[in-house]
Amino acid sequence: MSEKIIIFDTTLRDGEQSPGASMNTEEKIQIALALERLGVDVMEAGFAASSNGDFEAINKIAQIVKNSSVCSLARCVENDIIQAAKALEPAEKKRIHTFIATSPIHMEFKLKKSPDEVLKTAVKNVKLAKSLCDDVEFSCEDALRSDISFLKEMADAVYEAGASTLNLPDTVGYRTPQEMYEFFKIMSEYTKGKLILSAHNHNDLGLATANTLAAILGGARQIEVTLNGLGERAGNSALEEAVMAIKTRKDAFSNFYTQINTKEIYPSSKLLSNIIGVWPQPNKAIVGKNAFTHESGIHQDGVLKHPETYEIMKASDIGLVQDNLILGKHSGRAAFKDKLKILGFNLNDEELNRAFNDFKELCDKKKEVFDDDLIAIISAESVKIEEKFKLINLQVSDCTQALASAAISLECDNEIIKEAAIGDGVIDAIFKVIDRASKVNGFLQDYKVNAVSKGKDALAQVSVKVSFEGQKAIIGNGLDLDTMQASAKAYLAALNSYISMNK
Repeated sequence: MSEKIIIFDTTLRDGEQSPGASMNTEEKIQIALALERLGVDVMEAGFAASSNGDFEAINKIAQIVKNSSVCSLARCVENDIIQAAKALEPAEKKRIHTFIATSPIHMEFKLKKSPDEVLKTAVKNVKLAKSLCDDVEFSCEDALRSDISFLKEMADAVYEAGASTLNLPDTVGYRTPQEMYEFFKIMSEYTKGKLILSAHNHNDLGLATANTLAAILGGARQIEVTLNGLGERAGNSALEEAVMAIKTRKDAFSNFYTQINTKEIYPSSKLLSNIIGVWPQPNKAIVGKNAFTHESGIHQDGVLKHPETYEIMKASDIGLVQDNLILGKHSGRAAFKDKLKILGFNLNDEELNRAFNDFKELCDKKKEVFDDDLIAIISAESVKIEEKFKLINLQVSDCTQALASAAISLECDNEIIKEAAIGDGVIDAIFKVIDRASKVNGFLQDYKVNAVSKGKDALAQVSVKVSFEGQKAIIGNGLDLDTMQASAKAYLAALNSYISMNK
C-alpha cells in the first residue's frame, strides 16, 4: 500500500518572509485559491499575532477555502495561540502550528531558557492550542542542530499534550541528505507512528529538496514547502521540485504519493511571480523559463526523435501548454474561454467578461497574443484592489540635453487631479509626479521590468517596491505595452495598496 505524503504549503507565511515578497490581503486570497486548486493538504496562511494584516488575511482565507486545511503559525505564547484560534474560527478545516526553539545555541542565546523550561513551555502551550483546535502541529525550531535525546523527550511530551504532527525543521539549511535520512529514521522508529513527522528544510546550502526527499525515505510523512522555493534567505524546499520528484521517480518513491494536481503547478507559479514581481531564475528546476527548452542541436535532434531522450517529464504534466495557439482580434469568446481552461483558469461569467474585454483591448494594440500574455492579464485582473487613484492620462518627455518631465491626470473621488514634475530620468519624473498629485510621498526601494512574451510589441510587466511615508515597503505591479505606462500603473498599484491597508 502506498503512503500519502501530506503537502504543507507555507508560501503565504515563510514564503512571504522572503525579502520583497510581501502581499496584501487580496493577493494572499488569490494565492490561497491557487493552492486549493493545486490540492495542498494544509496551507499556512500566516502568523495571526504578528500584525492586523496577517490576522485579517488568515480570517478571510479561512472563510473562503473549503478543501485544504488552513493553518496559522503561533509562538509558544498564550496570546499568539489565542489570536491564531480566533483568526481560524471560520475555517471548515483548521490547524494551529506552534513552535519553540530546541537547539542548545537557540535556547542559551535567544530564549535564555534551560531545556526543562523549554519543555514545560511547549507542553503548556500545546495543551492550550489543543483546547482551541483539534489539529495541532508542534515545531522544534532548529531541530537538526538539537540534541536528539532532548527531541525524543519533547516528542513524548507534546504527544501527551495533544499534538498530532511533529515538525523537525532544518531551520538554517545545515544538514546533508544522508544525515537527514538517518535523523528521521531514528525519530520515526522512536515515535512509532504516534506522531506524523514533518520535514521543513531551508536551502542555504542548496540541499533543501534533496533533504526533503531523504526525510521522506527516513520516515517523514509531511513535507513543508513553498511555490518557487520562496522563503527566508536562500528559500525553502520547492513544492514543485519535491512533488515532481515523487511523481517522476516512481522507482525510488514507489511507496509514496501526493494528492497534488500537478497540472496546476505552472499556473500557480506564474500567478505568484506576477503578484510579487519575483520570477524564478531561468534555469530553475520545473518552473524556470528554460526548464523545457533545448538549444543544443544534439538535444533538439534527440527530442524530435523521442522526447524521453532528454526530457524525463512532460511540460504538460505541470500545466505548461507548449502548443501556444495564438489568439488575435478575431478570436471569439468561446475560443478565449477554452484557451483559459487549458491554461488552468476557471472563471465565472463576470470574471470572464472582464478578462475578455482586457483581451480585446490588448488585441487592438498588438498583432499576436501569446499564452504568457493571457496568464499575465488574468493574473493582474484577479488581484485588483480598490483604486483610490486611477490613471487617466500620462505624458512624458525626455532628451539628452534636458531634464526629463512627466505630466499626469489622476481620478480621485470623482475629481480629476493634474500635475507635472521633472526628474532624473523619465521613471523618476513619473514617480515624483504621482507623489505630487497624491500628496503621499514614496521612497522607491526596487524597480524591475520584464517582457511578458516575445516580440517588439511584448507586454511590459513592471514591479516596484515602495515605502510610503516611511512605512513598510509595498509591492505594486503594472502591465502595459508601454513601459512608462506600466511603471505608472505599478507605482499607483503600490500606492492604492498602501491606502487600502491604512484605512
